[in-house]
Amino acid sequence: MSAPQPNDAEKNIEIWKVKKLIKRLEAARGNGTSMISLIIPPKDQVSRAAKMLAEEFGTASNIKSRVNRLSVLSAITSTQQRLKLYSKVPPNGLVIYCGEIITSEGKERKINIDFEPFKPINTSLYLCDNKFHTEALSELLESDQRFGFIIMDGNGTLFGTLSGNTRDIIQKFSVDLPKKHGRGGQSALRFSRLREEKRHNYVRKVAELAVQNFISDNKVNVAGLILAGSADFKNDLNQSDLFDNRLQSKVIKVVDVSYGGENGFNQAIELASETLGNVKFIQEKKLIGRYFDEISRDSGLVCYGIEDTLKAMDAGAAEVVIVYENMEIVRWVLKSSAGAEVVLHTAKDQDANREMFMDKETGQEMEVVDQGSFVEWLAEHYRDFGANLEFVSDRSSEGNQFVKGFGGVGAILRYKLNFDQLDAAGDDK
Repeated sequence: MSAPQPNDAEKNIEIWKVKKLIKRLEAARGNGTSMISLIIPPKDQVSRAAKMLAEEFGTASNIKSRVNRLSVLSAITSTQQRLKLYSKVPPNGLVIYCGEIITSEGKERKINIDFEPFKPINTSLYLCDNKFHTEALSELLESDQRFGFIIMDGNGTLFGTLSGNTRDIIQKFSVDLPKKHGRGGQSALRFSRLREEKRHNYVRKVAELAVQNFISDNKVNVAGLILAGSADFKNDLNQSDLFDNRLQSKVIKVVDVSYGGENGFNQAIELASETLGNVKFIQEKKLIGRYFDEISRDSGLVCYGIEDTLKAMDAGAAEVVIVYENMEIVRWVLKSSAGAEVVLHTAKDQDANREMFMDKETGQEMEVVDQGSFVEWLAEHYRDFGANLEFVSDRSSEGNQFVKGFGGVGAILRYKLNFDQLDAAGDDK
């Protein structure tokens, strides 16, 4: 049984988590060769990996340096313990990192990480080194978004999809349309009318099949649509009232190709390749563009900054929470002397001072219950508030403006909120 596939928004969050993990693991360094990277691909056996670790344990027992020997044996033991948590390899494979790292304060700290990737990882790896090996995780970051293609000309239409390097033909059919007629008189009008009618019916059929092929459970099942063809049919379809609005809004490129059918499909993939590579970029620009539109219309359906975004989430009003992917904000959970929880947010490079942790009512210092990344907390809890979460970069001009002008966090709201009233209600409690 294959693992359930996450949708696009969830996939972007999983990709962000892997990026963060890679960054963390790449920065880690240890003494000697006691950092283990183990990747087991899907359908492999846990018993095979366990046997290999037992053999490695035997070999490591002969390491001459006592300190290095003990740390390698400890890392292998930790890896064996992690492996015992799994009776079989998960559907998407298994990734384990274990070892002792040197912290920035020069202390040794154990790291034990095990997880099933969000999509299959087709690599088998075991390395014991003075660093963690994350190269294989990079394949998880490669986009596997699925794009739909409609290749339409006077001879017929082909419906296909492209995901990564895999292209699939979903459906194709031929059509026999009357050519332009040179006869004069009444027959010319009649032939012209028949021809237009057949063309119209052809566009209608393609529009109906497009819905069958690219919409499932009332949702478009591709990240974008490319229309291609050698005549005007593709434009007729794109501008037709018969073409479903949900699909029309997903058209990211219309290309002219010299052929129909499979050759046209291959040519369309080639001509649209640059656009496909920039889809994430285009989606980001569209999302932030929508956010800025609401601001310029003064609709009251947006908010920005951590505090207002959290208030909107608490009220169930946040439809889409937008956050800068590299935002470095620390989330502190504190406990007052009365037992109430207080949440604070500070910039990562801001020194935490005692004043921040003082209870205003009693003047006593509050206890730190938890401390961690605000963005990681958001990635784990956004669903609890009925919101969607979208990460954006600062690579587009819109993204840059969002990060610099709005602090890199905000939300598009389902309905207007009076934040002043919410503040007053909070103060009354």
